[in-house]
Amino acid sequence: MLSVLIAEDDFRVANIHEQFIKKVRGTKLVGKTSNCKETLAAVKKYKPDLIILDNYMPDGLGIDLIEEIREINNPTDVILVSAANEKEYIETAIRKGVKGIIIKPASLERFISTMQKYIDDKVSLERKDKVEQSFLDELFGVRVAEENIIVTKGIDPLTLDKVKSILKQNQTGITAEKTGEKMGASRTTARRYLEYLVSINECYAELAYGIVGRPERNYYLK
Repeated sequence: MLSVLIAEDDFRVANIHEQFIKKVRGTKLVGKTSNCKETLAAVKKYKPDLIILDNYMPDGLGIDLIEEIREINNPTDVILVSAANEKEYIETAIRKGVKGIIIKPASLERFISTMQKYIDDKVSLERKDKVEQSFLDELFGVRVAEENIIVTKGIDPLTLDKVKSILKQNQTGITAEKTGEKMGASRTTARRYLEYLVSINECYAELAYGIVGRPERNYYLK
């Protein structure tokens, strides 16, 4: 269970973000703070895995807290959710290793997508003893030439054609899990092929929200 702390001085926004977090499976909100002093105290008390951190606080800037947060609990990660959009702020945030930046107002879809990418990357890395280049390329958003992607990502042309055929037969969209069932393959394998098609602009993905649990990506052939 991923422990999450919300650091946000506007209680209305904090409540909205709390509702967003409830829609992300595998997360648990451990607290909410409204200023820098409270945030550092909460980090010391809860040692959260992740902080949803506002930048403009009554007693300072959230981005200036990152080093102090890591001094208290080094494994704590940060996703910044703020109205700040200045270039210097963004560059500083990237240098400090934040796991995501969302410019307010945060939509439900963008918030959940950012959270889910963070969780997926974290879980995938924790499961590995050694890390291959293809994983790092995906983690950092590196795109290699198309002729190299087939080798790097292990894309088989015949299997790729089968996935395209499945997409054609499901014009209203299909999840990686359902695609895997139709392929006779795992969800992970199906997702790798589907995301490859997204990367070469032959299909696209949209989030579909259910009644409970995290949203699923539905894939559509262009």
